[in-house]
Amino acid sequence: MALVSLQNVSLSFGGAPLLENLNLQIEKNQNICLLGRNGAGKTSLMRTIAGEQAPDSGVVQVSQGVRISHFAQKIPDNLSGSVFSIIAAGLGASGELLVRYHALEKSYNSGDQTETTLLERLRHQIEEANAWNCLDEIGRVTSRLGIESDWQYENLSGGQKRRVILATALVSRPDVLLLDEPTNHLDINTIAWLEEFLQRLGITILFVTHDRMLLRRLASRIIELDRGHLYDWSCDYDTFLRRKEEMLAAEAKDWERFDKKLAQEEVWIRKGIKARRTRNEGRVRSLKKLREERRQRRQHVGKVSMQISVAQNSGKDVIEARNLVFSYPPRDIIRDFSLKISRGDKIGIIGANGCGKTTLVKLLLGQLKPHAGEVEYGTNLEILYYDQMREQLDENKTVWENVLPTGDVVEVDGRSVHIITYLQNFLFTPERAKTKVSVLSGGERNRVLLARLFSRPANLLVLDEPTNDLDVEFC
Repeated sequence: MALVSLQNVSLSFGGAPLLENLNLQIEKNQNICLLGRNGAGKTSLMRTIAGEQAPDSGVVQVSQGVRISHFAQKIPDNLSGSVFSIIAAGLGASGELLVRYHALEKSYNSGDQTETTLLERLRHQIEEANAWNCLDEIGRVTSRLGIESDWQYENLSGGQKRRVILATALVSRPDVLLLDEPTNHLDINTIAWLEEFLQRLGITILFVTHDRMLLRRLASRIIELDRGHLYDWSCDYDTFLRRKEEMLAAEAKDWERFDKKLAQEEVWIRKGIKARRTRNEGRVRSLKKLREERRQRRQHVGKVSMQISVAQNSGKDVIEARNLVFSYPPRDIIRDFSLKISRGDKIGIIGANGCGKTTLVKLLLGQLKPHAGEVEYGTNLEILYYDQMREQLDENKTVWENVLPTGDVVEVDGRSVHIITYLQNFLFTPERAKTKVSVLSGGERNRVLLARLFSRPANLLVLDEPTNDLDVEFC
């Protein structure tokens, strides 16, 4: 029996349905990758399976006793408390015991008999609940994700909060684990650990990712959400790519034949043949049916076409940093750091989570002031900065308004382009261009920011995690 079953599930938020009469069976011990273009409805499908979003129609059936844990793209903004308490809260009654034990152990006074008695009682209850291994698991997962149990959640950065929520999902012992872009904001070593951890977890996993390496190593089954419909490929990623290309080629040929027949029928009815005669009524009805079928057709989303507006050349020397020092007490983030960037350089910054990569970028761009040292800039610099948290976007404004606050024409490399045409290059339909950013998927928001940045002339491009949340084809 399937752990989760979807029967004729449909969901729409206005416009074309995101999910249209979907059927899906999720079985035990499967590693399923959910693919689809940004905005196709992957996150909505995840939320529907998790019970967080009710479908407009259809049935979502979860087998009795099956526990589902969902790691979402969006960071919760209603949590507070220590990292340990938030992670342990996902363990139910066992987690409550561990939270009480963890808090008491920190403040424990061996001379206080009441506290000693309470600690012993908690130890006994944890033993009975077989929860000690949960405590060990929390320690292992938080350590590998680079977070500390005693940190206060409300004081953390967006990336750190996301890792806390990931840890909560990983240690919660679900039967079905839903992961929406789990590798975002993780460094290379942590991603490698996560791959290994998930492979030996021994539960059913449904995940969305733009990380081709994770996809290839983890997925034993691929399902794809495309234009409202779900396709089950039941194969590895490389086989999927081949089969998908063959399917699209066959679809294009079918549509070509259909369009040819429709064109012929349109010519027939315009020639003035007496179509109202009884013997031609059937042909007229068939033509109307063809027209409606053509109107309902949902085209496959094309490929992105991006072009940066290039400003005049900067000077040969772009940025020079000398002996930079920066700290977040009590820890030094940057010490005695020097760097020279010349025109034409392409520089990658790598390092563990929390080591200071984003801080270094902000120091070089002048958004943070070093505690010691100096940064000198070359001439004629036009800088575009892509921040990983998308803080430059206004969620209450539309895609159009975020990219172009006033007017309707974008200047791209000396050419005037209407904003709708420009946004279509970033795969936004005219309807989607007038949608508020607040309802977009994470990948769509990234495309909005890229469209906004690339509409401005630049000769220095700074990208902080630009592929987060973007679909595989866009990356």
